[in-house]
Amino acid sequence: MQTKTIGFIGGGNMATSLISGLIASKHPCENINVYDIDNIKLQSLKSTFNIHTHSTCENLAQHSDIIVLAVKPQTMKSVCENVRAAIAHKTPLFVSIAAGIDQTSLGHWLGKQQAIVRCMPNTPALVQTGATALHANNNVSPQQRDLTENILRAVGIALWVDNERLMDAVTAVSGSGPAYFFLLMEAMEKSALELGLPEQTARLLIQQTALGAAKIALESGESPKELRTKVTSPGGTTQQAIHTFQNGHFETLVNSAVHAAFNRSIEMSTELGEK
Repeated sequence: MQTKTIGFIGGGNMATSLISGLIASKHPCENINVYDIDNIKLQSLKSTFNIHTHSTCENLAQHSDIIVLAVKPQTMKSVCENVRAAIAHKTPLFVSIAAGIDQTSLGHWLGKQQAIVRCMPNTPALVQTGATALHANNNVSPQQRDLTENILRAVGIALWVDNERLMDAVTAVSGSGPAYFFLLMEAMEKSALELGLPEQTARLLIQQTALGAAKIALESGESPKELRTKVTSPGGTTQQAIHTFQNGHFETLVNSAVHAAFNRSIEMSTELGEK
């Protein structure tokens, strides 16, 4: 199969991570294009990865088989409308990684005949450990689904959802999720300092513990409840901490927080969508 040319509109952190991951997975650098309004950023990407840069998003669109929309949600409409005018006689695959922009809006701005995959990556993609959910519209072929999955798997795992409405749940769970863990780590670090541990020692212990717990959860095949039970000895220190969490309604608070993020994701789709 001929190698496809992938164009990135927007050269921010997520696009840079994807470009790095693609090159690491042996995608030819000469088949990667990028456009960004920041010329200094463009030159840096060209110097770092030896890829092609473009002075306009329209020019990039004309030279790309796959177009990754990696711009801020607030600018998505104008970018899509500019690209649409430039591709009147071609139908590239569009991959959107912008939060809060649904496929109805993307189709309205780009053209209802266009193949569009909406993705929700998260920030660990910046270190090739991301979790991304994807949803394809009816114009996306099986081959295009595979191509999109390969792009996102360059920075972590990629999972498909059948119903686009589930993307709001994905946003609330994995999209915003890293911040939830950072908040817990922040609180644990504060407590560790109160107990007398040096800051750097506390931070490294907490970071490695979080990494180890996630690795066990990924590799064991057991549920979080089963894993928690295994490391909670009756009458021990861990049980005392867990009881304190539960007496403070920890699970209820987490549930409320995730639902709040879910509801805000729906609101954002309305605010930023088709107009």
